Amino acid sequence: MPRIAFRLVLVAFAALATAPTPARAQEPAPAAEESSEPGSLTEVNKKLTNPVSDLWSLTFQANHFLVSPGPGEPDRWSTNLLFQPVLPLALTSEWNWITRPVIPLYVSQPHPDPSDPRELERTTTFGDVTLLQLLSPSPKLAGNWLLGAGPSWIFPTANSDFTGQGKYQVGPAALVGYLSQRWIAGALVQNWWSFAGSGDRSVAQMNLQPFASWFLPDGWSVGYSGNLLANWKADGGNAYTVPLGIALGKVVRVGPLPVRFQLAGQWIPIQPDRFGAKWNLQLVVTPVIPKLVQGTLLGD
Repeated sequence: MPRIAFRLVLVAFAALATAPTPARAQEPAPAAEESSEPGSLTEVNKKLTNPVSDLWSLTFQANHFLVSPGPGEPDRWSTNLLFQPVLPLALTSEWNWITRPVIPLYVSQPHPDPSDPRELERTTTFGDVTLLQLLSPSPKLAGNWLLGAGPSWIFPTANSDFTGQGKYQVGPAALVGYLSQRWIAGALVQNWWSFAGSGDRSVAQMNLQPFASWFLPDGWSVGYSGNLLANWKADGGNAYTVPLGIALGKVVRVGPLPVRFQLAGQWIPIQPDRFGAKWNLQLVVTPVIPKLVQGTLLGD
């Protein structure tokens, strides 16, 4: 079922990305000027790529991983669907508070059979929720620099030990980047340590998310895709997951609202020996929604 749904969404991406836009009463601006128009598709794409922009959006991210269970075992597929709303609030004209939860709507994970580790089973259920909160200076203070810092949390909401870690976790998050007229580059890092939860295992891990994109006319972009993961409790050979990926994105208008469709492929040359991901096919659909909280919360 996940494969069928994934293919249907791919077809929708192709159809919307190539659909003609409605005719306008005036001549379109030249491609070189399109990215400077506040309401242009390219400007929307830049804001959706910027992790600390003031745009409200709802992201649905589907991942289709090819994982290796271990020596002598054929590769298996592991899939998930993540819901990631982005809800920035203006505290003042110079400071923003950005909330970015990641909610795994489903995780389908192959794993050893608890009653017989030589056999494999699959569990499909909910995953652990991550909550990222960033205090970020607005462009009024930071100019083209993208800066942010704050706490990041993981809550043990998974219904299975195989789709979550069973631990409450917390740690710092920091973001630094730069946004120019044609490109964006930077990185978001989050590190967590467990402090409560079921069982006696201890968790310490990191997620480093580089972002880099080149913005093209008419809402197109191409850039890097992939998150570097580190498990500080694992031995050296199994501690890291390092992907190399490329993503192609396009913003279109669906009715009155812009929606970005992004398709990415990732090769993962460094991964854990058991159940490490080797490849990932990723589809991201991000509709922009109206900003429900206007103005500043604390005044200027």
